[in-house]
Amino acid sequence: MLSYANLLKEYDLKVTPQRVAIVDELYKNGHMNIDELYRKLLERFPSISLATIYKNVNAMVEKIFLSEVKIPNAKTVYELIKTEHAHLVCNECGFIEDIVLDSSDIVEQVSKTSKFKVDSTEIILSGLCHKCK
Repeated sequence: MLSYANLLKEYDLKVTPQRVAIVDELYKNGHMNIDELYRKLLERFPSISLATIYKNVNAMVEKIFLSEVKIPNAKTVYELIKTEHAHLVCNECGFIEDIVLDSSDIVEQVSKTSKFKVDSTEIILSGLCHKCK
C-alpha cells in the first residue's frame, strides 16, 4: 500500500490529514476538480472549508506534487504527477483518460520551424469516449 505521508514528505510538504485525504481521493479517482474534492472531503471532514482545499491543492501544485489539467470549457482538474502523458476528454460526458504519448517529436518540430523554446507540453485530445459514441 502506498504511504501518502511519505510521498508528501518527499516533496517537502507538511503531512496533514486533509492533504493525505486529497492525495487518497486523487489516487482513487484520477482527475478531480476543486468542487469534487470538496464534496468528497466533506464526508471525512464535515467542518473543512473550500479555502482549505484551495490552499492545500495550490501548495501541492507549487511543489510539483500535483498537476493542473486545464480542459477547455471546463473546470480545471488536478491529478497526481505521473510520467509524461496526454489527456483524452469526452465532449459528451466529460470523462478524462490518460494516454501515454511522447511529445518529443512535436517539440522537435516546433524548434525546427520557429524560434520558440518549448518548456512544457500539455496535450488534450477531445472527442467521444467508448460509452458515448
